[in-house]
Amino acid sequence: MKKVNLAVVGATGMVGRTFLKVLEERNLPIENFYVMASARSAGQKLTFMGKEYTVEELTENSFDKPIDIALFSAGGSTSAKFAPIAAAHGCVVVDNSAQWRMDPTVPLVVPEVNPEDIKWNKGIIANPNCSTIQAMVALKPLDEKFKIKRVVYSTYQAVSGAGVAGWKDLEDGLKGEAPKKFPHQIANNCLPHIDVFMDNGYTKEEMKMIWETRKILHNDEMKVTATTVRVPVFDSHSESINVEFENNFDMKELVSTLTEAPGVVIQDDVKNNVYPLALNAAGKDEVFIGRIRRDESVDNGVNIWVVADNIRKGAATNAVQIAELLISAMQ
Repeated sequence: MKKVNLAVVGATGMVGRTFLKVLEERNLPIENFYVMASARSAGQKLTFMGKEYTVEELTENSFDKPIDIALFSAGGSTSAKFAPIAAAHGCVVVDNSAQWRMDPTVPLVVPEVNPEDIKWNKGIIANPNCSTIQAMVALKPLDEKFKIKRVVYSTYQAVSGAGVAGWKDLEDGLKGEAPKKFPHQIANNCLPHIDVFMDNGYTKEEMKMIWETRKILHNDEMKVTATTVRVPVFDSHSESINVEFENNFDMKELVSTLTEAPGVVIQDDVKNNVYPLALNAAGKDEVFIGRIRRDESVDNGVNIWVVADNIRKGAATNAVQIAELLISAMQ
């Protein structure tokens, strides 16, 4: 198998470090490996595959050397500046920020859902929002089989989705200390406020889910609404997803469709208190689905409960899976 030169940009952050962990676990064929970050993180030492690497400062000359794939998780402004530079040097960037997600010239990819979109990349591929990724793994097979008419998202999102600062706010809040990242205490609390509020009253996180769902499922007319909530959980996002279909459906067929879907694990035995839990999803790459039941308030509706590790499947693992597809295409 052809080996590639691969870089991780933003390597010292929460997602960046998880990139390294997932890359090790999945054992990608890497020839030369580079870790990059901002000037304040440059010089740090990181270990990958038993070898120590020094973090390079990300500059306009970082991609003068041959790099085939770069995994970016360094924020939107960094991606806006440096992803085009990398792409101009023949590198394919897999970007974890929101910078490129809704750019019509940039594929927005979940490998289990729309891997074919990778083919039309022009040097940048966007990694979707963490809350969108796990929802897409659940909804794509249902849309293919039963044709989705409307989606209602209600999310319960872990503090790790807000990075190290979000994690620390929960740790500090449990000790009675004031928050620094969130506008209110997150410990023993729920905040219906993720990202900034927009003119329509929705938060940007909610609109991301709406926009990204339509783009990934290739349906600009799909009716989608969302309420996203930060909860006092360290890892893994949980989502209640209400789906209405165009036509009637058989519940056994629906459950079978989800059971056979790639990347899905069904945990739905309520008589024995079995259903997806954030604690159990942490550290795993699968999307867990349970509480599958017909919505009796509409003709063709279903409710599902969807849980996944937001740092792994919701960010790092999804990006590494995209890199795997790119490597396969190079063979």
